[in-house]
Formats: sequence, structure tokens, C-alpha cells
Amino acid sequence: MHIADGVLGTPVLMAGIAMTLAGTVLGLRKLDDDKIPFAAVLSACFFVASLIHVPLGPSSVHLIFNGLIGLILGWLAFPVMLIALVLQAIFFGFGGVVVLGVNCLNIALPAVMVGALLRPLRHRIPARILGFLAGSGAVLLTGIMVSLSLYLSGEAFSSTARVVFWGNLPLSVLEGVISGFIIVLISKVKPEVLNGVQSNA
Repeated sequence: MHIADGVLGTPVLMAGIAMTLAGTVLGLRKLDDDKIPFAAVLSACFFVASLIHVPLGPSSVHLIFNGLIGLILGWLAFPVMLIALVLQAIFFGFGGVVVLGVNCLNIALPAVMVGALLRPLRHRIPARILGFLAGSGAVLLTGIMVSLSLYLSGEAFSSTARVVFWGNLPLSVLEGVISGFIIVLISKVKPEVLNGVQSNA
């Protein structure tokens, strides 16, 4: 899901920076002491999972677990994703510094949206389905946003935007299945993560 530097137009970059800053401020305001361990662990999960990626034009395809992060942490997804993306850009050259705002927005905003939509349903649907909907839905939205970012940057990227979108469809299913298993495990060994922490996110 990382877009490389030098690809996007200036208006898209500026909008991404502004919206990521706003989301990060909102997320940090909700950072309580009891959420710090979850934020750290989930940031590390995103960091490690996205190291294994398949290049796809000026972007890439990889696991991101943003649905899981949004479900548990809500708006904290912004600072969690931002920290991991900064480290990846600095140490591994994934994405870039200039495009950091757009990359974070494309991953964190779907996490927040999916979390807000599914959080009220956490006691009404099975944990496996909850996890699948969160994982697949967030990746699907991220794929749409990455494609839109490319499309809005010029006609030259319209075909690439379509390739990126279709390339993320199988990933959304895979991420949904993995997230479903993770939510089932969490609900068995540490259910307060789903019942307590995310209700305040």
C-alpha cells in the first residue's frame, strides 16, 4: 500500500499531510495509559507484516492489519500507523518521506471507518465474522484510496490505479481470514481487549 515519492501531485500530497496531521492529533488525544501496550504491539505487527510486500507499479501489496487496529484502537490508528511508516521510510526506503501523509491516510482512515462501523456490532456477530469484515473491509477501502490517490495525480496513473485496486482484492480476502482467526484468539485469551479498550476508542 506504500506509494513511492515523486509520483503524486502536490494537491494530493498536501491534502494527505493535512488530514493525517488532524487524524494523528485526534488519536493522540485518546491515548490513555491502558492503550499504550496495545498501540505498541499493533504498530509492531503492522511494521513487520508490511515488510513482506509485492511491488505493484508505484505502489505495493502486503498485509497491513489496519482493520484489526481500527477495531481495537479507533482513532489511535493514525499515530500507530504513522510511527511504523516513518520507521519503514527511514530504515528500509518503503514509500517515502514526502508521501508519508498520503500513505498514512490511505491506511489509517479506513481503519478508523471500519472500527467505527463494526465496533457497535462486536456483541452481535461471531468473532470470526467480525474479524473477517474488519480485515477485508479495511484493506478494500485502502485499495480504493490508494487507487484514487494515483488517479487524482494525473491521467498517466489511471491504468495503474485500476491495477492497484484489482491487485488488492485477493489481499482483502486473505487479510479478512487472518484477522478473523486473530479476533477469535483474542476473544478467548484476552476478551477485555474487545470489550473494554475498544469501547473507549
